[in-house]
Amino acid sequence: MALPALFDLTGQTALITGSSRGIGKAIAHRMAEHGANVVISSRKADACEAARDEINAAVGREAAISVPANIASKESLAALVDATIAKWGQIDHLVCNAASNPYYGPQGGISDEAFSKILQNNIISNHWLISMVAPAMRARKDGSITIVSSIGGLRGSTIIGAYCISKAADMQLARNLACEYGPDNVRVNCIAPGLIKTDFAKALWDDPETLKRSTATAPLKRIGVPDEIAGMAVFLAGKAGAFTTGQNFVIDGGVTIA
Repeated sequence: MALPALFDLTGQTALITGSSRGIGKAIAHRMAEHGANVVISSRKADACEAARDEINAAVGREAAISVPANIASKESLAALVDATIAKWGQIDHLVCNAASNPYYGPQGGISDEAFSKILQNNIISNHWLISMVAPAMRARKDGSITIVSSIGGLRGSTIIGAYCISKAADMQLARNLACEYGPDNVRVNCIAPGLIKTDFAKALWDDPETLKRSTATAPLKRIGVPDEIAGMAVFLAGKAGAFTTGQNFVIDGGVTIA
């Protein structure tokens, strides 16, 4: 069956960080399902390979390759970009999904090391990778960049404050780059998920009482699953999102409006 033209990614290449599990893997899977070639990347090679094999089996073709990378290393990110181009020729879509949150607690208790790690991995590493990929997109006058942020960037928090600071910065990074890259037809947007059932966010949903508090005011009365974020990433990469840039798309079951 032919794919709808607005969402057809056939022949295009998407590089997705943090894509061996959770939201990143769901995005890679759905992009591959819509015709894209995808690059699976996270720190652990075995996890990348497992996600690659799962996606290729699901779509029935070599849609995915695995390239492990450490987002805290500029050299590792450069090697990731080089490997992607060596295999697929170019990068049409970049999804910056990988992030870190090594600390839960009041802002005053965070160590300099933990705070620096959050800022490095969640902001500076995105800046590095985007800066490596964007010049070729701008030269071609086509491309999309999506940063997976969080509704934490829109709200105050007493337990994940540093993480929320980094996610607010990602939203501003997207707005800045949308203005900068727009004349070259390169679009930059954010997706801001609410609480999603992933290993990354397990501390926020694994405890029944914490989960009850998290969903008490949510109109949909539940948390989300990774696949419920993936559709927006496909939209932003496809022709359907061709006039969309500089925006932050909240997908949270209604938490932020209740």
